[in-house]
Amino acid sequence: MTIDEASRRYNIPLDILHEYESWGLCGAVKKMMGAWQYDDTDLERLSLIMTLHDIGFANSETETYMKLLVEDEDGGDQRLNMLEQKRKGILDEIHFREKQLNHLDYLRYSIRKGQRQTTEQE
Repeated sequence: MTIDEASRRYNIPLDILHEYESWGLCGAVKKMMGAWQYDDTDLERLSLIMTLHDIGFANSETETYMKLLVEDEDGGDQRLNMLEQKRKGILDEIHFREKQLNHLDYLRYSIRKGQRQTTEQE
């Protein structure tokens, strides 16, 4: 499957496909008639890259993760650590957003309470 076919069929932006190729991770990809040919392994890796991007990995983090996956047999611990760090960051953001919501809800409550008191006094 060519880069254009992979992009269309799996809705993967061409820039991600080009980035994947530039990382040198296309071990099974063969160049035929001037176009890269992706096999099932490449498509599985591309799916993982899309997942990493979706959960907030930066391009450099994604590249590191994928190189650990492909090149390092002992990279499982490092990849797990990367995922744990990302998870912690997301949880920290969730907790921060929950605090923001609590403050926002308090302000809404205060305004509504003030409006009710004004109405009752009239």
